Amino acid sequence: MVAAPGENLRVNGNRLWDMLMDMAKIGPGIAGGNNRQTLTDADGEGRHLFKQWCEAAGMTVGTDKMGTMFATRPGTDPDALPVYIGSHLDTQPTGGKFDGVLGVLAGLEVVRSMNDLGIKTRHPIVVTNWANEEGARFAPAMLASGVFAGVHTLDYAYARRDPEGKTYGDELKRIGWLGDEEVGARKMHAYFEYHIEQGPILEAENKQIGVVTHCQGLWWLEFTLTGKEAHTGSTPMDMRVNAGLAFGRIMEKVQEIAMAEQPGAVAGVGQALFTPNSRNVLPGKVVFTVDLRTPSQEKLDRMRAKIEAAATEVCELLGVGCSVEAVGHFDPVTFDPTLVGRVRGAAEKLGYSHMDIISGAGHDACWAAKLAPTTMIFCPCVDGLSHNEAEEISMDWAAAGCDVLFHAVVETAEIVE
Repeated sequence: MVAAPGENLRVNGNRLWDMLMDMAKIGPGIAGGNNRQTLTDADGEGRHLFKQWCEAAGMTVGTDKMGTMFATRPGTDPDALPVYIGSHLDTQPTGGKFDGVLGVLAGLEVVRSMNDLGIKTRHPIVVTNWANEEGARFAPAMLASGVFAGVHTLDYAYARRDPEGKTYGDELKRIGWLGDEEVGARKMHAYFEYHIEQGPILEAENKQIGVVTHCQGLWWLEFTLTGKEAHTGSTPMDMRVNAGLAFGRIMEKVQEIAMAEQPGAVAGVGQALFTPNSRNVLPGKVVFTVDLRTPSQEKLDRMRAKIEAAATEVCELLGVGCSVEAVGHFDPVTFDPTLVGRVRGAAEKLGYSHMDIISGAGHDACWAAKLAPTTMIFCPCVDGLSHNEAEEISMDWAAAGCDVLFHAVVETAEIVE
């Protein structure tokens, strides 16, 4: 059998790794990772380096009014819509060197390798750095891609405030990355996102490539429980209106409800604020957020309903007030079967071990999927660790996923002989 054009082509894995390490020097953390939060000076510096690299590769860089960057390699057909490769350069306050960054710089490496090999495509290639994917400084996460997809308004995004009260709009101007492109004006032929798994499955299964078929749906439910502040030592047990006790019982219910929906469902509490948060005062108020996720729309709806009903029942029994607000949500996403097939086919052609996998975390690809055929590729990460300065991958893992990205993108963008 005659090999197809480019059958055995590989990207330059060393060059990709060098870019990752150079970017990691900007906004260093305190324990080997990064603190390059959205719209900080470090974010601005990282953007400048990325732009410099893109322009050196012959690309034209544009920026929209949310601060998202688009670096374009022209195609041969001026009427053909671009194939987008995207992720993010912003990090958590104690983030790793690879979460998001891998996907952006791998996109640039795809273009650099195409340049090296003299490959022309009918469709343009656009490498995208989405602004504020993490949502660590300005909630919610995936903010810029959400505005791009019409999920949020520009005014809503500009009004988001960080813990110091600074707004997204003001900080975007301050660091000099307020672009002039209308958000969402661009059209896509297809969208690819390469990302570390942020979980332990690929490493445990000894697979080099995660072929991402779905992304879990999510609800973030913020509960406010209202009891009565009282002295813990002198208030009889049967005369308490204990918001803390209600919180504990609701946490147990969340665990029970998630376990009853196995397999393929998760839920838990990662944040809770007690008021007045004193060791000898029963809390008058507890605010906490339940994070629930599953790739099944039916399960997602059922779990939300059950958790809210259980919370109401617990609070009524204890005489505690209860209110709930949905502060984050996206429905489960099924990625485009054709693009998923190209990713799987590329992994097989290149001889990389691979498996189908569902994304447990949200990504900009979830919003891009509303606009164009979309898929993702996962790279293993050591011990599944992410959102942590100890986050780690290997150079070989990074290169393997980038090879698969290269072949899937070039096939979608259509090589011109």
